[in-house]
Amino acid sequence: MHKDKEEIDYDRVNRDILRTLEPPTISWWLTFLTAFCVMVIGAVSWRHQVIEGIGMSGKSNRIGWGFYITTFVFWVGIAHSGTLISAVLYLFRAKWRVPIYRIAEAMTVFAVATAGLFPLIHLGRLWNFYWLLPYPNQRYLWVNFKSPLLWDVFAVSTYLIVSVLFFITGLIPDIAAARDSATGFRKLLYSVCSLGWRGTNKQWRHYVAAYGFFAAMATPLVLSVHSVVSWDFAMGNVAGWHTTIFPPYFVAGAIFSGLAMVITITIPMRKAFELEHYLTVWHFEKMAQLIMFTSGIVTYAYLTEFFTAWYSNNLFERYQFWYRAFGDRWGGYQIPFWGMVTCNCFIPLTLWVKKCRTSITWLFICSIFINIGMWLERFNIIVQSLSRDFEPYAWGHYNFSWIDIGILCGSFGWFFCFILVFIKFFPSVSLTEVKEVMDTPMRAKGHGH
Repeated sequence: MHKDKEEIDYDRVNRDILRTLEPPTISWWLTFLTAFCVMVIGAVSWRHQVIEGIGMSGKSNRIGWGFYITTFVFWVGIAHSGTLISAVLYLFRAKWRVPIYRIAEAMTVFAVATAGLFPLIHLGRLWNFYWLLPYPNQRYLWVNFKSPLLWDVFAVSTYLIVSVLFFITGLIPDIAAARDSATGFRKLLYSVCSLGWRGTNKQWRHYVAAYGFFAAMATPLVLSVHSVVSWDFAMGNVAGWHTTIFPPYFVAGAIFSGLAMVITITIPMRKAFELEHYLTVWHFEKMAQLIMFTSGIVTYAYLTEFFTAWYSNNLFERYQFWYRAFGDRWGGYQIPFWGMVTCNCFIPLTLWVKKCRTSITWLFICSIFINIGMWLERFNIIVQSLSRDFEPYAWGHYNFSWIDIGILCGSFGWFFCFILVFIKFFPSVSLTEVKEVMDTPMRAKGHGH
């Protein structure tokens, strides 16, 4: 592991990382309370929508998909970097993933759980969600397997199951280490969750085999799941949607936004728990380099979309992309479009300067801008395309509602509440793999072990 000159032995690794599980401080409680209050705002907004009807949201007959599907795609994208860091980079034996992959895996599970809320909220009548599931019922109705929306049900549920299994498998040895030093309720919790782990040679052999198996299983999901989500749009005959560039474009954007969220979470965690020896500038620089790469792909995809619309000589495609950038005499959404371009294309260019990509403060600011830009990207794809359909009689503007904004904010509160609780109850940095990539500590004179 890349680390400072100060010698770090295995005992210190245990002490430093398990220190994150100590009783919460005032700052943790204040952060958790803030996230919880934001989540309550979302819950109140959703309750109001259920009581008054789906018309309280900004959706209309002209724009049937709005904030909810935009946010659904955003959170599925956030989940992708966790699989990339934990599975793909594990198979390639990239050492820089070691101190960040655990929080990335947790982020994957909680982001998928957050994304899963939005198709249900989008239904309006949440209690009828079971009609989305393919099972025999008394009305002899069956789901439409030709619909990309049904493909989402299978893709996201598969992704969630594999991610949870992968996440739990990797946690077992570290939970056992926490169990050995815990007392009271935590001792009981860790004893149950460690599944009888004793660290025997046989257990380690099965653990390594299982972890490698789940990594190999999860790797295709990086490409497949968000490709399926992109087909929600590519399969639709709407100007600006019906294109084959969406699957690679969405996958690159998902990894781009997910890495930014990993940086947003790990930088405050690094400072709060004094983990500078494990989450070093070198690790953040590696993430910044991957962000630079995916930002280039996303920028290229934006340019390709505009070139394809122009080169196709299709009146509707040409008008759609002109409208995205410049609007028309009835208005438009130029601010979201140019905000997306600024956040996703121009701001990441600063990371080509080594001083910027090794600045922890700038990386944190940059990661927030990237996540704003990626949400705006999904908004531009969905709302702008629907607001200028083929026939002028179907044109309209999205009716921004405080319900939409409240539920959007509530999703962030929901997500960060899970992250904060996880950090306090389970090791957020892998003890096992940190020790694996360390240089073997020199034995203290007269102390062999």
